[in-house]
Amino acid sequence: MIGIEFPTLPRPRGPLSRAVVDLLGGRTGAAIAVNADDADPYGEDLQLALYMCYELHYQGFESVDPGWEWDPSLLGFRADLEHRFLAALRRDVAGGQELKEELDALLVEPIDSTGVSQHLRDHGEWWQVCEYFVHRSIYHHKEADPYAWVIPRLRGQAKASLVAVEFDEFGGGRGDRIHARLFADLLAGAGLASGYLYYLNVVPASMLAVVNMMSLFGLHRDLRGALVGHFASVEIASPPGARRMVDALERLDADPACVLFYTEHVEADAVHEQVMRRDVIENLLTQEPELTASVVFGIQATNLLEDRFTEQVLGSWQSGHSSLRELDSGGAGCPGTNR
Repeated sequence: MIGIEFPTLPRPRGPLSRAVVDLLGGRTGAAIAVNADDADPYGEDLQLALYMCYELHYQGFESVDPGWEWDPSLLGFRADLEHRFLAALRRDVAGGQELKEELDALLVEPIDSTGVSQHLRDHGEWWQVCEYFVHRSIYHHKEADPYAWVIPRLRGQAKASLVAVEFDEFGGGRGDRIHARLFADLLAGAGLASGYLYYLNVVPASMLAVVNMMSLFGLHRDLRGALVGHFASVEIASPPGARRMVDALERLDADPACVLFYTEHVEADAVHEQVMRRDVIENLLTQEPELTASVVFGIQATNLLEDRFTEQVLGSWQSGHSSLRELDSGGAGCPGTNR
């Protein structure tokens, strides 16, 4: 029988994340003396600290007592981190009630739009593709997991339809078709390590923030509308990006396992887009119209953080640098390159 391999605690990136590492590693008492009052809400330190706190609700870390998941002192610290992060998200998006406009905008791509998938399709090199895989690994290793938290918070058709989408995300009942499993196969096909959160140390805050947003929305019932908005934005925007990744990978003669992951998303998410828009969102807001602004917020926050991620990655590549943090220590470089 194959045992489960748990990730090790990551290296700290500042006082907040160091406090969490020390606490979970048993090097301090059950209290955290630092606070997040002056921390950058999108910065490396706060985002890593928050990611570790949330990971206790997923697979956890090697040699870390599962009891920390509900430790009152750690939850209080996490709440401070969440407050600062959430306040920044609310500050930096427009907000409002214009849901139809937000959903329609997800279907429109400007002719001159630039993004990571466009770059990889048109100009990308193999080492850049591998870096993108590394970035996305901390998301795809737990793909669809945060959305499961919203299921008991929905009713009627909205619940049934979201579960139908989740059923596809989890392989339609087949363990070898779970999307997280397909991404692990993609990593192996690319010559990268496929272990759960293996690359956590090298992934920067811009990607941590995307996953933290999902966990934040999923763990708070009052943010259920935002989680539905985020989920819808992913499903609506995913097929074109996945199609571009298929083109990029075929151009670079990638392993079939790499191509399969994205062809799966081209096909599945094209159906999910209609289900999320018509069966989940419309039914949810028929029952609870007061959640409209929350759904809009979830879409806008997703766009904000994905845009920040894109800017960071493309900015690094355009300047000739890696978009990852510490290639030499995490083994994140692609086989056959010096990056």
